[in-house]
Amino acid sequence: MNTPMKILLVYPEFPDTFWSFKHALKFVHKKAGAPPLGLLTVAAMLPPEWEKRLVDLNVTELTHKDLSWADYIFISAMVVQRKSAGALIARCKEAGVKVVAGGPLFTMEHEKFPGVDHFVLNEAELTLPVFLADLAKGRAQPLYSTTEYPDIRQTPSPLWQLANLRHYDSVSIQFSRGCPFSCDFCNVTALLGHRPRTKTASQIISELDGLYALGWRKGIFFVDDNFIGNKRHIKTKVLPALIEWRKGKAGMPFSTEVSINLADDPELVNLMVQAGFDTVFVGIETPNEDSLTECSKSQNKGRDLVESVKHLQRSGLQVQGGFIVGFDNDPPSIFQQQVDFIQKSGIVTAMVGLLQAPLGTRLYDRMRQEGRLVNEFSGDNVDGSTNIVPRMGLEPLREGYRILLEQIYAPQFYYERVITFLREYHPPRIRLQPDPQYILALGRSIYRLGIRGVERAQYWRLFFWTLFRRPRLFPVAITLAIIGFHFRQVTELHVS
Repeated sequence: MNTPMKILLVYPEFPDTFWSFKHALKFVHKKAGAPPLGLLTVAAMLPPEWEKRLVDLNVTELTHKDLSWADYIFISAMVVQRKSAGALIARCKEAGVKVVAGGPLFTMEHEKFPGVDHFVLNEAELTLPVFLADLAKGRAQPLYSTTEYPDIRQTPSPLWQLANLRHYDSVSIQFSRGCPFSCDFCNVTALLGHRPRTKTASQIISELDGLYALGWRKGIFFVDDNFIGNKRHIKTKVLPALIEWRKGKAGMPFSTEVSINLADDPELVNLMVQAGFDTVFVGIETPNEDSLTECSKSQNKGRDLVESVKHLQRSGLQVQGGFIVGFDNDPPSIFQQQVDFIQKSGIVTAMVGLLQAPLGTRLYDRMRQEGRLVNEFSGDNVDGSTNIVPRMGLEPLREGYRILLEQIYAPQFYYERVITFLREYHPPRIRLQPDPQYILALGRSIYRLGIRGVERAQYWRLFFWTLFRRPRLFPVAITLAIIGFHFRQVTELHVS
């Protein structure tokens, strides 16, 4: 098959979730958080002579004309996109277009999607070339998978030009895959392994250069499951290269995911801040030591977690936190313990979910052996669902969870937490890229939150407190006020 193919890469829609930021994005007239990194990377692996188009259902519609144009539809999705992916596959089959599917959802649940013609599973660097070779010979198989892990130093830069970047508020890139830790509820190691595999510094700089050349100046999220999984490499190679690259450039703040032991390494923290990182997501999970032992979260044990968080904040990093309730060792008081910890630590963006057991995890295997698996893993961290039978009982868990979320995202608690954070936060001075949308967002926040909102009193207190006490952090304060509005909408949707 030597004729150039027409490939339509389609990304399913996300539901209204904690991380969708749909309600906050309206303040800056953006349609989605970030373009689909996986599909854009796969696009770069396809033959250069093939025609390629991207349709992200989070920012635009899939038309009949799109379907008529395509020889193949390539779909990638996460578990939380399951419903949208199923509807998309059905529509493609109705139109008579062949579907090629990959990504985490299909790697874990491909048997649930009989409408897919070809599954290219696990990491595409290994399985996609085999599929393409068979396709060229006219004998493509239904399923391609592997138990091996590729060398991502050979991974090409994503084809950013396929995406209309003006619809997005951030862009994702990837430096590493895999995580050295063994949290029993996490399926990262089941999908990507324990040994962190990294790109070279020159690869990352090349990707950043490509984005900069396209005019991108907004935030960049390193989607690594643990950016500091290979500390030596990022200390000696990657961060120094990022520090050098950033010289003379405005905007483009970085964020990523790290483990809490980052707080134990002041040199690494300082290098990250110099490189332009201003936000890190940390899996705190729980302040309960017995529950940390239960889930093998060894890196969080035996430390003052609040002080670790505050150290990172004082060093110039906003800490976002992931929290879980529903461990077997959680006492009835865990819900108030979580509220107290979140408020005291000043973790403004606190994602709290019920314990779930993804396929492939040690928790899933244990729950299956104990006969405690129920329902279906939703992939949504804050929809109030779980696929296990909790030891404390499902109704007490749900009720405690509802009260917990309503507390931490009530205006009084939320804005108080923002001020707690701003008291500690000391970022370096950086040159910002002016963006008219963010000036307009301030006006929209004044109208929507300061005039019409239920949080009017708290909004104006934060507004003037920041102006007079921490004026340099005023844009951060307004951004967090807007994000809080999104969190309250999601909370009301799922648990009220």
